[in-house]
Amino acid sequence: MARVKQTATKKKGAGASASTKLVPKGKPTKGKRRKGKPTKNSKPGSAPSEASTRKPRRFKPGTVALREIRKTQKSCNLLIPKAPFVRLTREFSTFYSPDMKRWQADALYALQEASESYLVELLGHAQLCAIHAKRVTLMKSDFQLARRMTGKGQPW
Repeated sequence: MARVKQTATKKKGAGASASTKLVPKGKPTKGKRRKGKPTKNSKPGSAPSEASTRKPRRFKPGTVALREIRKTQKSCNLLIPKAPFVRLTREFSTFYSPDMKRWQADALYALQEASESYLVELLGHAQLCAIHAKRVTLMKSDFQLARRMTGKGQPW
C-alpha cells in the first residue's frame, strides 16, 4: 500500500467539519502552492506576502550585462528606435535641402542600417584604443584616434 499524506482543510459553508485530503507522498501536488509560515506582524489567518519571504536574486557584477550583450548580438533588429531616427533624418534633410520633404521607407531603413553599422564599428575601434592605453573606460580621445585611424567621418 502506498504511503499517503493527510492534510487537514477547512470547509466553508454548512458542512464546517474538518475533512482530510489524501495525496500520494512521492508525487507533487497540482494546484495552489503552499505558502510559508505567517510572520508575527501578519494576521493569523492570512498568508505572508511573496516579497517578504523571498529575496530577489543577486547576480555577480557583469553577469547581467554579458547576458544583455549576448541577447542583443543574437537579435537582428535595429538598436536605434525608428521614430527618433526618422525625425532626426528629416530635420537634417530639411536643413540641408528644404525642398526634399518625402522619404521612402526603404531609404530610411537603409540609412538607419548604415548609421548603426558605422557607430558599432567606431565603438569597436574606440574600445581597442582604450584597451591599448590600458584603460577600460572610453574617452573622447579614443573616438578621435579611431576616426583618424579609419579615415571615416572626417569633417570636410
